[in-house]
Amino acid sequence: MSTITIDPQRVEDFEQQLVETINHGALCLMISIGHRTGLFDTLAETGPVDATALAEHAGLDERYVLEWLGAMTAGRIVEHDPETGAYDLLAEHAQLITRHADQNLAVYAQYIPVFGANEDDILTCFREGGGLGYEHFPRFHEIMEEESAQAVIPALHPRILPLVPGLTDRLERGIRAVDVGCGRGRALNELASWYPNSSFTGYDLSEEAVRYARETAAARGLDNVAFHAVDAARLAEVEEPGAAQLITTFDAVHDQADPDAVTRAIRRTVADDGVYLAQDIDAAGNHGDDIDHPLGPFVFTASCLHCMTVSLAAGGAGYGAMWGRERAQTLFARAGFEDVEVHTFDDDPTAVFYVCRPQR
Repeated sequence: MSTITIDPQRVEDFEQQLVETINHGALCLMISIGHRTGLFDTLAETGPVDATALAEHAGLDERYVLEWLGAMTAGRIVEHDPETGAYDLLAEHAQLITRHADQNLAVYAQYIPVFGANEDDILTCFREGGGLGYEHFPRFHEIMEEESAQAVIPALHPRILPLVPGLTDRLERGIRAVDVGCGRGRALNELASWYPNSSFTGYDLSEEAVRYARETAAARGLDNVAFHAVDAARLAEVEEPGAAQLITTFDAVHDQADPDAVTRAIRRTVADDGVYLAQDIDAAGNHGDDIDHPLGPFVFTASCLHCMTVSLAAGGAGYGAMWGRERAQTLFARAGFEDVEVHTFDDDPTAVFYVCRPQR
């Protein structure tokens, strides 16, 4: 009978890893609170300040602010001077965790409490199968809009649209564009404001998200954009064949109940001389190759607790966010796109863009 030899160093190393993981998980919850309450922004504006003054500036209860500051100090996110009692958010930290930052990583911390809120229901899915529908994620579109505002919008004009040569010229002259899975319409409303000669239509399953998109468009005086609450799989029922010269999806295919039906409908709707531009998570699609993915643990968690489960809830394929390039390219080809180009940006290792054309 063989005996297992335990390496004490491996035990110690793994223990340290788990302790760090637990601390970081807790910090995500507190970072989310710091973002939603505006505490990071307030602290960046006030400079070194004690808890009483910070709570007053932020309009919050001091006792809760003090405990939050404890977590931020212990997590080495906020600096604390024990002699003066002042707390400070270093300028270098503010560059990554405030609304004034180009890349506010606090936005992504919000996903952790949103996903965690459904843990009991997810446990039931583990035991019985099935999934949780979009109604279990009331803040999801709100967070996605924030993410889009800093990850997609700044890159649209200088980097994403130029992936299709001549596309910006066509948009300036005037074409019809459709965004499938538009969410709160942040990207589509921006495009509509930039290209007044083109017309834009957004479709999303969420009535709430579509209502928000419409209200935003109206507030901005945009009359060349419309939004409809329609399941992406029903696109062929509401759009005529060849009706759009541009169709876009931003992280919207892998969580569909029927990705084949959606991409076939997209192929049907895009004109023969048009293009389908899809953004998704860049992954290999297998655990062995994805072990070094820079956001692997986070994306697999997001997939299990949202992307995969919302698809399974509708009796769908449950591809998950890490479905991978090979499966995506096969899906697009199966839908009838003869030419599928794959593009990435060196400074964004998590996103991949597919430029899909009906004809070579």
